[in-house]
Amino acid sequence: MKFSYLFIGIGAMCMPVHAQQAWTLKKCIDYAIEHNLTIKQQEASAEQSKIELSTAKNSRLPDLNGSASHSFSFGRSLQADNTYNSINTQNTGFSLSTSVPLFTGLQIPNNIALSKLNLQAALEDLNAAKENVSIQVASSYLQVLFNDELARVAHEQVDLSREMLVQREAYFRNGKASESELYEAKSRVAQDELSAVQADNDYQLALLDLSQLLELPSPDGFAIVSPQTDAVENLGTPLPPAEIYADALLIKPVIKAAQYRLEGAQKSIRIAQSAYYPQLSLGAGLSTNYYKMSGMDNAGFGSQLRDNFSQYVGLTLSIPIFNRLATRNRVRSARIQQTTLGWQLEDSKKTLYKEIQQAYYNTLSAQTQYTSSRTAAEAAKVSFDLMKERYMNGKANATEFNESRTAWMRAVSDQLQAKYNYIFRFKILDFYRGVPLELK
Repeated sequence: MKFSYLFIGIGAMCMPVHAQQAWTLKKCIDYAIEHNLTIKQQEASAEQSKIELSTAKNSRLPDLNGSASHSFSFGRSLQADNTYNSINTQNTGFSLSTSVPLFTGLQIPNNIALSKLNLQAALEDLNAAKENVSIQVASSYLQVLFNDELARVAHEQVDLSREMLVQREAYFRNGKASESELYEAKSRVAQDELSAVQADNDYQLALLDLSQLLELPSPDGFAIVSPQTDAVENLGTPLPPAEIYADALLIKPVIKAAQYRLEGAQKSIRIAQSAYYPQLSLGAGLSTNYYKMSGMDNAGFGSQLRDNFSQYVGLTLSIPIFNRLATRNRVRSARIQQTTLGWQLEDSKKTLYKEIQQAYYNTLSAQTQYTSSRTAAEAAKVSFDLMKERYMNGKANATEFNESRTAWMRAVSDQLQAKYNYIFRFKILDFYRGVPLELK
């Protein structure tokens, strides 16, 4: 037994730091954002867009290419006097070249602008993924709180049933209660204990779901912070959908990403149109070579490299005349893409407004349900207290008592469910306005 306690103590000391303290909603969201695999994939996509932007910017720079070659020639070959002769030759060459784009029909600056917009869109996609994870975590977090309160109520019912059992036992000993009433009380204790075990299990499963959503290696020791005050009391009055929508248009990542992509479509049109314009580039290079012919006197390697050293610099102008209408079709495709992205932006705006409207009316409905359920729970509690007093005085039987308690428990459960549904709906409505998901 002592060794068991020792192992338990060592295990407790070796538990991760996150298992030693309860987690707030903000901490859960921050941790999920940092470790969520979907977000990591979006981060990789954003990094890829950064690389593409760097590539577009570097396209302004000159390139530099070097080459070296050495070849052998054997057998008969045509000579300068128009005769053939069997001569072995060797040829070595070195060259260094560079080119700079001077004018590309504004393709390079438009490519850079497009890459910047793609990067901004990728970052907004990342923000949208973070928002989705935040909402999932908040929903799971509130589910844990809901199951926690249900478990507490279930254990309170166990205490109440045990209290009633003690009272029935005393009545039975005094002849004021029958044996069936005594066993009815014992059965109620057992049933409530079973319900409490199930409630505890539901709470642990909710914690497990939340820990898995956070990508925690294990749910052992994981716990969350319950609000110090009733979260419902901190809720204000929901704003009208039009006002929330006006704020959401300015901050929602889905809308901003669609806007950036629509702006990028205009750049894509200009990139396609750049093929209509002439292309001008500056080129320069250095070259030298060494030539050796068998059976003849050849100058030395170094002297030939010096004597054959040459340089060049020049401008190259490429004028498009006819490319089978490929440029025209690329421009037309880019314009179609721009129209499609414009429709997607409008669809995103309409979807956002519909979501806000639905969230608003869901919040109002949840508020009404919570108010009604709270009134029902209070009335059920008063009714049960009266029935409890009658039952203890022998003026009500066990069936009436259990029915009254069941009605009260059902009302309490409905109130808790309505409460956390109202909190979640209200927080989501505020989230559209950019208010962080927090519980105090």
